[in-house]
Amino acid sequence: MRKQLKSFKAAFEGFFNSVKSEGHLRFHLVAAFYVIMFSFFYDFTAAQWALVLLLIGVIIAAELVNTALENACDAVTEDYNPFIKAAKDACAAAVLVLSVFAVIIAFILYFDLDRFYAIYLFFINRVWLLILFVVSLIMSLVFIGKFKK
Repeated sequence: MRKQLKSFKAAFEGFFNSVKSEGHLRFHLVAAFYVIMFSFFYDFTAAQWALVLLLIGVIIAAELVNTALENACDAVTEDYNPFIKAAKDACAAAVLVLSVFAVIIAFILYFDLDRFYAIYLFFINRVWLLILFVVSLIMSLVFIGKFKK
């Protein structure tokens, strides 16, 4: 049991260290937060919810793998190496491909002009929630840009 607890501790440390050092990961976490929040305005089936959550999990996991590969490559050498560049670029491309397809799937799931109007009315009729939403956007931008390597 002690070994499993150490593994969980290491995993959480890896996650939080990656959040501190990787702006792209922070961006994906913020995007995931807003996707989940706005999903409550839709009448998604269990399968649609599962798809949304699966996409979020896969993209965040891919970003973590990308970070791990970049860190491992940097630990080997800081000198330019075309093979290391190709590996880093391929990992970044994997995250990009997942993200592009997630946006396409999001468009399929979320694009509904009537629903957009209902969301607009929801916030216009609850100005305090609109202000809270704007404040959360500002806080999110600060969070995304906050940490540096």
